[in-house]
Formats: sequence, C-alpha cells, structure tokens
Amino acid sequence: MEDKIDFEKELKRLEEISSKMENKTISLDESIALYEEGIKITKKLEEALKEAEKKVEAVIEVK
Repeated sequence: MEDKIDFEKELKRLEEISSKMENKTISLDESIALYEEGIKITKKLEEALKEAEKKVEAVIEVK
C-alpha cells in the first residue's frame, strides 16, 4: 500500500518546478530532470484526487 501524500506539499513542489522551468538560465539536463519530477508528482496528485472522489461518492451513496 502506498503512503499517503501531502497534497499541498506536492502541489507547492510542482509550482516550484514550473517556476524553475520558466527560468531561461537552467540547463537542458536540469530541465529534463525537473520535467520528469513534475510528471511523477502530477501522477501522484491525480491518483490522490481520484481516491478522494471515490470517498466522496461513497459518502453520497450512503445518504
């Protein structure tokens, strides 16, 4: 089972990555590494949102 993520912390990191990638002075290698990290974070956040949606739907169905 995967550990729960800190959604706000991961979202903040994604914003930091975006900001760094807008900086024209970083190297291509650093840009690629940041892009890869951003994709991994995005996937984790999407999964967390899907899980939250399932929980909300379950609560709605109970009522």
